[in-house]
Amino acid sequence: MKVQNQKNQSSMCKQEVNPNKDGSCPCCGANNESLILLKTDSASVLFKNARILKMDGSPIFIGELFVKGNRIAYVGKKYDGKEKADRVIDANKNVLMPGFKNAHAHSAMTFLRSYADDLSLHDWLYDWVFPVEDRLRPGDVYHLSKLGFAEYLTSGITAAFDMYYSPEEIAKASKDFGMRIVLVGTPTVSRGSIDDLKKNYRKLNHFDELVTFQLGFHAEYTITEEMLSALSKISHELKAPVYSHSSETEFEVNGCIQRHGCTPTEYFERLGLFDFGGGGYHCNFMSDNDLKIIKKRGLFVTTCPGSNTKIASGIAPIQKMIDMGINLSIGTDGPASNNCLDFFREMFLVTGLQKLLCKDPCACEAYKVLEMATVGGAHAMHLDDADTLDVGKLADIIMIDLHRPNMQPLNNIEKNIVYSGSKENVKLTMINGKILYEDGKFYLDESIDDIYKSAQDITDRIKEEVKSLKK
Repeated sequence: MKVQNQKNQSSMCKQEVNPNKDGSCPCCGANNESLILLKTDSASVLFKNARILKMDGSPIFIGELFVKGNRIAYVGKKYDGKEKADRVIDANKNVLMPGFKNAHAHSAMTFLRSYADDLSLHDWLYDWVFPVEDRLRPGDVYHLSKLGFAEYLTSGITAAFDMYYSPEEIAKASKDFGMRIVLVGTPTVSRGSIDDLKKNYRKLNHFDELVTFQLGFHAEYTITEEMLSALSKISHELKAPVYSHSSETEFEVNGCIQRHGCTPTEYFERLGLFDFGGGGYHCNFMSDNDLKIIKKRGLFVTTCPGSNTKIASGIAPIQKMIDMGINLSIGTDGPASNNCLDFFREMFLVTGLQKLLCKDPCACEAYKVLEMATVGGAHAMHLDDADTLDVGKLADIIMIDLHRPNMQPLNNIEKNIVYSGSKENVKLTMINGKILYEDGKFYLDESIDDIYKSAQDITDRIKEEVKSLKK
């Protein structure tokens, strides 16, 4: 167990160490009373002197927030102190807010970062990604996911809607790492099956408190109608929502029209896949009827502007969706197509691209984008108890450092976060009541260097295998 001396906040020991047999810190000699267990189910933390942004529409206020176990036990002006905190943190008037929710991700694709770039989506997938993914071995996804999780922490992301193969490995990585993950099924004609999807739904929704599972599939163009009909039956049996990539490119939409005589959204609706809700990832090319279906069914649209900009897939009509009252969230997509898992960049691109698309600088205002990044993502992922900072909600919290040049002066903090914020402003990331990242350091049960090495070893092995095949 890692410990940290917190007795003197101004000169706290920052060493990641194991305690001596007597419980004291081997680095500075602090005794039991001044040591805090950074990863423990029973720890409690009191944040004082914080600017609290609850993300419920109320204004930011200076106050205190008390975390007990994995839940928020108090948020308000002044904690009564009835229960002593294991650790007291002076927030120094920095912002406490709900963590960002990455509502569309392929975390384990870290091994493909900067491997195949400057290509169309079709060429990128079929000529580069799919063939290399065939070289993955059991255990690879577990290690590769952890690298993605670590990057999430540095960006203030406290949960991810993760669509990738080997969901059991991702679930285990989530539990061991401490990352909150909502898995979504991704069967295709060549990988996975609808039967496996149902088994994973029943099994992984009872795997760990940090893990849930939703029904889904990769895309219309990688699955058969027979498989989708079977999935629709399962959705009705379980009364469960369904998620998928949808309408990411004009090529995809036109192909679906040629194959089925309708758009992907209309096709999924015809098969009854949306009868219990769900959502679409990307949704760049949407007809008026598509949007009416989305609205009628209460579906969620997750926009991924970083990836879509890099691949030149298109720009989702987010402002039009806002005007229609459609549920919205934001995703990074994967590190193979983005290539950065940076929610500040995503937020800026959401609003910036809408201003260009609409030719209107008033389009997609900052607070709405911040809402999409937190509350919207939580609801898209069915993490309703992790959407705002309120008593009883999950303690998935981030601290935004305002004492940086890009955050000064403080004219409008919410707009600062969206328009000028960056990863350097993430001072602390807490998931499920545990501080996993603080002041640039990771507090995990595995060293970050070991995580890097595992990912690099897997990447090097796969590249060598691919290279030998081409000889």
